[in-house]
Amino acid sequence: MALVQDATAAPSMHNAQPWRFQYSRRNRVFHLRADLRGALPHSDPVLRALHIGCGAALMNLRVAVAHEGWQATTRVLPDPSDPMLLASVTLTGPLGDEDDPAALYPAVHTRHTSRYPFAETPLPDAVRTALAEAAHREYVSLSFASGWHLQSVMDLALEAEARNLTDAGAAADLARFTRRADDTRPATEGVPEYAFGPRRRIGKAPMRDFAGGKPIPGRPTVDFETAPHLALLSTSRDRPLDWLRTGQALERVLLRATLEGLSTSFITQALEWHDLRWPLRDPMAGNAYVQMVLRLGYGPPGTQTPRRPVHDVLDIEP
Repeated sequence: MALVQDATAAPSMHNAQPWRFQYSRRNRVFHLRADLRGALPHSDPVLRALHIGCGAALMNLRVAVAHEGWQATTRVLPDPSDPMLLASVTLTGPLGDEDDPAALYPAVHTRHTSRYPFAETPLPDAVRTALAEAAHREYVSLSFASGWHLQSVMDLALEAEARNLTDAGAAADLARFTRRADDTRPATEGVPEYAFGPRRRIGKAPMRDFAGGKPIPGRPTVDFETAPHLALLSTSRDRPLDWLRTGQALERVLLRATLEGLSTSFITQALEWHDLRWPLRDPMAGNAYVQMVLRLGYGPPGTQTPRRPVHDVLDIEP
């Protein structure tokens, strides 16, 4: 079904795609469930990143439903006795005058994570404001790190990246969801070698090395930004509800950024270490829990990564 294909264009940590959909024709209801095939036991032990990825897919589904002209009612965590049932989306009738978020649809399949250098060009204030408003629509705060806080966020990410390169659990998660050119596994999930991006020679953008520090023949080494634009998505609490809200806000921000001509990637390394996540926050800000760190800028568009076929993630009921 095209709506689910649109939903699964969403990003997820290591492109693990931790979602599954059920659709009831009789009730015109989509159910979004967590798919533990996409769990990362070491890097995401409490399933926070899984919820964020599923929230991003939920946002794409909402966008696609509106694009098709349907009004929908979305309920998050609708059954307390079933924590793996993350959301329901009920098609209730024709779309009214309010077409949000249908306007974001053109970016659903053009948004891709870009692991390339970005220009040092400043982001216009109007763009920053639009991105903050996009997050706010989903009850999440977006702020741009600057000054000492920016340096602190970069230092924490670099510390986490260094840990990941020597940690057996992190290496196992990475190996499961990366695909070298000679990999014989089906290319329906994970990050393939062609999407690793170049290695960083100089610059302060704290990029993840999806090669795990191992050499790849022909992989270039390039200069990255000296002052990357990093945006933090934060919430006042740290519950599954907040993680799902973050995922929806994240995708809304990414789609808006794509329409504004920006490229984007993720700086999640420090979020994967309990002792490094807390210092990411700006102590002067009101929201205590950083849920995602985004890198934005003007640069090459990202590379499309594989997705599981729709029949593998969708069950249709009468």
